[in-house]
Formats: sequence, structure tokens, C-alpha cells
Amino acid sequence: MAQTSGIEWTETTWNPVTGCDRVSPGCDNCYALTMARRLKAAGSARYQVDGDPRTSGPGFGLTIHPDLVNLPRRWVKPRTVFVNSMSDLFHAKVPAGFIADVFATMAATPQHTYQVLTKRPLRAARLADSLTWPANVWLGVSVESPDQVNRLDLLRRTPAAVKFISAEPLLAALPDLDLKEIDWLIVGGESGPRHRPIQADWVRDLRDQSLAAGVRFFFKQWGGARPKSNGRELDGRVWDEMPPLAAEILSTG
Repeated sequence: MAQTSGIEWTETTWNPVTGCDRVSPGCDNCYALTMARRLKAAGSARYQVDGDPRTSGPGFGLTIHPDLVNLPRRWVKPRTVFVNSMSDLFHAKVPAGFIADVFATMAATPQHTYQVLTKRPLRAARLADSLTWPANVWLGVSVESPDQVNRLDLLRRTPAAVKFISAEPLLAALPDLDLKEIDWLIVGGESGPRHRPIQADWVRDLRDQSLAAGVRFFFKQWGGARPKSNGRELDGRVWDEMPPLAAEILSTG
């Protein structure tokens, strides 16, 4: 089902797929995996499939939900939608036809802005020619340390109208990022009982790189024991820049 989100850069989550597998260090303390375990224990029907314990966990096995694919078609008021906050649309186990159905729904609802975030941009690039890419679909990749910077080249191979980076949890400095064709950069520190520390200089450098490249910059949080433990101000201000939303573009014609 769709849910109102507390994530600062979106409004609503839409999860036609749930469950995933860890693929890089940014996944080590995955909030979705922890949430899925709790939802399974609470009896939630959508979180009863267990994943491989080496990469996933209780309630977090990859599961598609065909009954949710058309849900956004019922929403009249424009929304900013984080697609698959509890999974990865481009996971290898998600059928290509199902991904196409999700894209068809996004294309049929141009009043909404869809934010698709993946750690699997290779599959996104390989499927790109078989998908319809409407202007209201944003595609982003997670880049938490220099080892994931290669994901940007794969992102650039897609025709997404808005391409973005989520450097969250930021685990290391990311000097000299190639921000060509990148529209938006989100940065955030990790939260939770096992959170890894973030350095202020890493954040400042990414802000400065964004400003120099004309890329919109969004600083989500410093992180800590809880997401809001240390606020989200950077050098005395809140950075919450975003590309224009679909509804704003439609209203200006």
C-alpha cells in the first residue's frame, strides 16, 4: 500500500515490490530489512516471504504485488512518490514485464513525480530501450563510497529525464565526482544503533561540487542513533534544493 513518508525529499511511498538483497556496504544496516522483520512478526501479509539469510532476512524475500501496480491511477492530487522504498525495482528477480507495467502506470499519471532509486543501474541500462521513460520519472543511484562511483556511468546510459545521486549513508569522501548529466545530489548520514559516522568535510565538499556544477543539493540529515538526532543544518542553513516537480511543470505549461 502507499504510505505517507517521513523522508524529507518525498511525500509518499509506493511498493509494488518488497524485499531485497544486500549488494554493497551501504546496505549493511538496511532500514528496510529491519522494518520487514518487524512487519513479518506483526503478521503483515506482504512480508511473509523470507530472504536468503546471507543477504536478506525474515520477511524480506523478493515479492511482487501485482494488485498494487495500478494504485497511483486512483490518486487525483499530485504526489511526489518514492518507488519501492522497501525494495529495488531493478532487482534481478523482478520480471522485466512487471517493471514495464510499473513504468506504464507512471506514464499514465503525469501529475505525479516518481523517484526510482536503485543500486542495480546495470539492469536499468540494459532494460532502458524496452521501457517508456516519461518526464515525470526520476532515476537515481546510491553512491555511498568511491567503490560505487561507476554506477553513475550506468545511470547516464538511461534516458531518465531527471538523474540523481543518493549519497546516503555517506561512508567516505567522494572527491572529484563526475556530475555530468546529474540533476540532483542527496547526501545523508547513517542512522540507527550501528550507524557509521559521517564527516562534515565530506558533506561540505559534495555541496561545493554541486554548486560548482549547477546541480541541486539536498542535505537530508547528519544521522545518529535516530534519523533526526543531529538535525540537518549544514553551516547554518538547510539545503533542500530539488528539481521541478511534475505538477509544477504541468501548471506552467
